[in-house]
Order: sequence, then structure tokens, then C-alpha cells
Amino acid sequence: MSSAYLTLFGQTRRELLVVNSRFIATLAPAATNEAARAFLKQIRAEFPDASHHVLAYLLGGGNTLSEYCSDDGEPQGTAGRPILTVLRGSGLGDLAVVVTRYFGGTLLGTGGLVKAYTTATQLVVAAAPRARRIAVHLALLALPYNLLERVRMLVNRHNGDILEEEFAAEITLTLRFPLDRLDGFQAELRELSAGKLQAEVIETTEQLVPA
Repeated sequence: MSSAYLTLFGQTRRELLVVNSRFIATLAPAATNEAARAFLKQIRAEFPDASHHVLAYLLGGGNTLSEYCSDDGEPQGTAGRPILTVLRGSGLGDLAVVVTRYFGGTLLGTGGLVKAYTTATQLVVAAAPRARRIAVHLALLALPYNLLERVRMLVNRHNGDILEEEFAAEITLTLRFPLDRLDGFQAELRELSAGKLQAEVIETTEQLVPA
């Protein structure tokens, strides 16, 4: 399930001024076409009076990639393609960038546009925090009150997280563990409870962690 390539840990933005034209590069995680289009819509709404919103994105990563770019009214090949070239060379996957341009009144020419869009994208890619995906189990555990503190320590020792605690006649914990740490937790939990307790896996999924 886990993906070998790196992706992004949240959105990042950088700005560049070139002969009074303002280039605002915003980078975000995007794992689907729909997510990338929604991101573009978000940026358009944030900067409704901009001259151009140039979108490029990579879906997947490593050797399994799909890609898209658009010039959004800039001369063909001067905006989307340079942005996409930077994204390809980043080693990242599942990401989208929108470079928003406010025209400054001076034509930059084909070479100037390519350089500006390339540089703006390079700036935001260099600044973006990286993340990697790890496979995790989500699990439920019901336990008596007298074992709560010891179970909390046990979860922490096995790199787990307590996502939720519900208090009723007994306590129900919602837990998250890396795939390779749950078995060790379960073994120590059985020892702690004389074989009475075991966490029930309810879902196996992925999460992003800082790289």
C-alpha cells in the first residue's frame, strides 16, 4: 500500500516580481484530477483579478505518473510546460502548482515568461515541506479504567497514537499504529491484561508524516 515517492506536507506559497509583473506560486498536495481542479478553483477565488492562473500537476509518483499543464492564456509553451518541467525534476508526486500572474504593464517576451514561471516554481518547490506515506492500522480497544495509564504508555512505546477516548462503563480508545508496530502492541497488551484485551482493527489506510 505505501508509496515510495515523497509528496507534500501541506500548502506552500512563494512570490516573485519580474519587471513589475507579480508571480505568486502556490503548491499543494493533490492525488486526483478532482483535487487539482478544486485547488485551481480555490486560487482563482483568492485572486479573482489576476491576469493568469497557470496550473500544472503530477498524479502518482516514481515510474507511475500522469501529468497535466495549461498556459491559461499565456503564449503556448511559456508557462505550463516550464512549470511541469520543474515538477518532474522535483522527485515529488501527487502535487499541483498554480502560478498566478498579475501583469505589470511590460511584456516579458517568450524567454522572459519561461524564466519567470520556471523560477517561481523552483522557489516554491524548494520551500515546500516534504512528506512520505506510511500504512497504518486504525483500531478500537475497550479497557477498564484501572489500565488506562499503562495502556497509554504502551501505545506510546509502540509509536501509536490515541485519536479518541470515550468514557462510559469502560473506556474505548481509537488507536492508530504503523503497520509493523501493531503486533508488538497486541502482544504486550495481552501480557498486561492476562490475555483479556485485544485491539480490534477497523481500517487499514495511509497517512502522511513529515519526511
